[in-house]
Amino acid sequence: MATTLVVNADMKSSGAPPTAPTPPTTVTIGELAGRFGLATHVLRHWESAGLLEPARDPHGRRRYDAAHLTRVAVVLRAKAAGLALDDIRELLRAGDPAVRRQRLEAHREELRRRVAEAQACLDLVECALGCAHDDLADCPRFREAVAATAGGSDLPAVAATAGAEDLPAVTGAERPTRWYGP
Repeated sequence: MATTLVVNADMKSSGAPPTAPTPPTTVTIGELAGRFGLATHVLRHWESAGLLEPARDPHGRRRYDAAHLTRVAVVLRAKAAGLALDDIRELLRAGDPAVRRQRLEAHREELRRRVAEAQACLDLVECALGCAHDDLADCPRFREAVAATAGGSDLPAVAATAGAEDLPAVTGAERPTRWYGP
């Protein structure tokens, strides 16, 4: 007669029910980079630029905690806002809130200027999309829109009133200037 031995791997000698493993309080450079879709060399570069200061384990490997996770998210958002790494580092290190505020206000003005520029470009594209002319240079509405984006040059006054055949005199081109779009 055969004897069957049943092994229960979930048993503990203390009789306590098994518990889920506790998540680590720190992560490796690869794990942190993976969470944000970054290459590990990016985090090393940020470390050399003074943006990150990871702890080291006994073997010298970098270890990142929740504060580093937040710092990486802040750096990514600041980069998306157009800040250079040096500017981000100075903002993060600024001990004086007034200094930080002054720098952020200056950057806010630059962002507003860029948004206005992008809006003007979008307006020009919208105008071109609504144009039924075969050649956009023949469209008076499009010429007005182009003139409005040209700022203080002589082009706006001429472009808004002149035909495309008159644009070479203003632009210096040998033939009529045409916009063919992207």
